[in-house]
Amino acid sequence: MQKKTILIIDDDDALRDMLARGLRTNGFECVLANSSESADEILTRIKPDAIVLDRMMPGLDGAAALQKWRARGVKTPVIMLTAMVGPENTIHGLECGADDYLAKPFQLKELVLRLNNIMRNGALPDARLPDGLHIVDDEFYINNKLLALSLFEKELLVALTSPVGNVAAAAPMTAKRLREKISANLKNIDIITVRGRGYKLINK
Repeated sequence: MQKKTILIIDDDDALRDMLARGLRTNGFECVLANSSESADEILTRIKPDAIVLDRMMPGLDGAAALQKWRARGVKTPVIMLTAMVGPENTIHGLECGADDYLAKPFQLKELVLRLNNIMRNGALPDARLPDGLHIVDDEFYINNKLLALSLFEKELLVALTSPVGNVAAAAPMTAKRLREKISANLKNIDIITVRGRGYKLINK
């Protein structure tokens, strides 16, 4: 089986080298970059299976670089690393195009598990959550604010967004309450009835 190639982008030499050693021990090939600018040049030559990207770096920071790459059509799955904590920072990283977000310090095992997860799921733009809706630590947020949901409402929203486009069955009252909570905060999406099958989340 061909080894997966991970592009590690971090200006901290010690951390970058430590991550490379750890990932190689776990069966990955690694390509290293010490800045977004050098990574940009690497991405013109190779197509890694995933990217581990530090957010805070001199020059073009990781978030801005990722926005640039996504706009250019780079669909490689990305895990963003940061020492900045809090849901608002996680949401910002996801809005910039990250597929996952890992706060420092972290265990290598968690990084490996998350890498395998995003590579298995792939970077599918059509499956991304609609603008303004995010999931952080198994909780949904709308415009950086926690969306208060009942157990059944949360289960329905998970089903509707795994991926977006799924049709999910639910009690009519659960769907009605979830639709009201979302539409009160976001006007760009709706939950519609699919006759005989259930409900579907759509972009208006």
